[in-house]
Amino acid sequence: MTAISEAEKAAALEHVKQAEAAVWTIPDVPADTALRPIAKATIVGAGTMGGGIAMSFANAGIPVKLVDLDQASLERGLGRIRGNYANTVAKGKLTQEAMDQRMALLSPTTDIEAVADADIVIEAVFERMDIKLDIFRKLDRLAKPGAILATNTSMLDINTIAAETGRPQDVVGTHFFSPANVMRLLEIVRGDKTEKDVLATTLSVARRIGKIPVVVGVCDGFVGNRMIEPYFREAEFLVAEGASPADVDRALTDFGLAMGPFAMSDMAGVDVRWDVAKRRAGLRPAGERYSWLVGYLGEAGRFGQKTGAGFYRYEAGNRTPIPDPAVDAFIAQEAERQGVKRRAVSAEEIVNRCMYALVNEGADILEEGIVARSSDIDVIYVAGYGFPASRGGPMYWADQVGLKKVNADIQKLAQDFGGHWKPSPLLARLAAEGRSFADFRRE
Repeated sequence: MTAISEAEKAAALEHVKQAEAAVWTIPDVPADTALRPIAKATIVGAGTMGGGIAMSFANAGIPVKLVDLDQASLERGLGRIRGNYANTVAKGKLTQEAMDQRMALLSPTTDIEAVADADIVIEAVFERMDIKLDIFRKLDRLAKPGAILATNTSMLDINTIAAETGRPQDVVGTHFFSPANVMRLLEIVRGDKTEKDVLATTLSVARRIGKIPVVVGVCDGFVGNRMIEPYFREAEFLVAEGASPADVDRALTDFGLAMGPFAMSDMAGVDVRWDVAKRRAGLRPAGERYSWLVGYLGEAGRFGQKTGAGFYRYEAGNRTPIPDPAVDAFIAQEAERQGVKRRAVSAEEIVNRCMYALVNEGADILEEGIVARSSDIDVIYVAGYGFPASRGGPMYWADQVGLKKVNADIQKLAQDFGGHWKPSPLLARLAAEGRSFADFRRE
C-alpha cells in the first residue's frame, strides 16, 4: 500500500475543492435559467429519511409539512426529530430558542392533501416501486401546477415513476444520504423528461439546505450505489479466498476510508443488500461468479447492528464491531465446499482489488454519460461514502496511479479471477491513448 506525501495530499484536497465547485454547473443547463419559486415544502413519509429531510428544510428556515398516513408513524417521526434537536441542544451546538423555531416550521399531518400548496414535494417512503407509484399518482392529482415532484430513492427507475404522472417534466430524483439532516451529499437524478428549470431549481434548493449536489442520470443504483456493489462483491470474494472481514476492513481504513465494507454493511443493514441480491439474482449471467455470504447472513437473520449480529457481532448498546468466529467458520466451510483454495491475502491486494472494482465501474458510468465529468464521481465518494479526501476520490486516485497500470492490473485480474474483471472499454481506450479520466469529455 503506497503512502502519500504531504504534497500529494495537498494536490488531492485541491482537486476535491475544485470538483465540489464544478458540480453546480450542468453542461446543458444555462447558468441564467429562471428558477421556480420554492417557499414551502412537503415531505411524504415520516420515517428516518423523511424526518431527516424535513429537518434539513427546517434548518434552512423553510416551512415544511411532514405527511404520513399512519398517525403512530407520524408521531414516532416527530418524536425522532425532536430528540435529534434536543441532543444537539444538550451538546451546546444549538440553542433551545433555535430548536423551538425549527420545530415551529414543521407541520405534521396525516392528510395527503397537504401537498396542495407545496412548491416542492419530496416522497420518502419505503423503497418499493409499487408504493412509490401509488404515492406519485396521488401527487399528480393533488399537487399544484408547476410544483416539483421529487422521489427519494437510492436505485429505482425515475423514468418509471415520472411516467405514472401527467407531468413527467416536473419529476426529479433526490437521493439523500442517511442521516439526511447530517450527510452533505445529494444525488439529483435527472429523468429523460426532467425540465432544465427543475434541475436548476433543485440545485438551488440543495444550496439552501446545505447539501453538495451531483446531477446523475438514470441507471440501477445511480452512481454511488451502482459502484458500491462491485466493491462489496470483491470484498466478499477476498474473504472467501482467505482474508477475514476484519482483515479487509482494516486494510481499507488504513488506506484512509472512514469505514470498511463489512462494518458499513452492518451499519446500513445487511437486509438491504440481501434484498438487492435477491432482486438481481435472475439477471445474473449463467456461470458468473457471485458472493454467497450476504445470502447466508440474511437467511440467518443477521442484519447487522440492528439485530446485534451481521458480518460482526455487537454487544447491547455498543456499535463496536466484534469479529465473530461463527461467521469465520461458515466462510471456511463454504469455501471448502465450493472448492475455493484459501490463502494468505495481503493488505495491498485487498486495497487494489476493492479500489479497482470501484474505478472500473466508474469508468462505465462516465462513458455512459451518467455523470458530466469524472470529478463528479469523486465528489460522490468523498462526500457520501467516506472515501479519503486526501486521496482525491476513486477516479482521481486511478489517474495518479496511471491508467496504463490500472488497465494492465485489471487485465491480470481477469486472467486470474474471471470475466467479471473485464476492463471497462473507456479505461482500456484512455490507457492506450495515454490519457486520464480527468481528460475525458463525452461527445
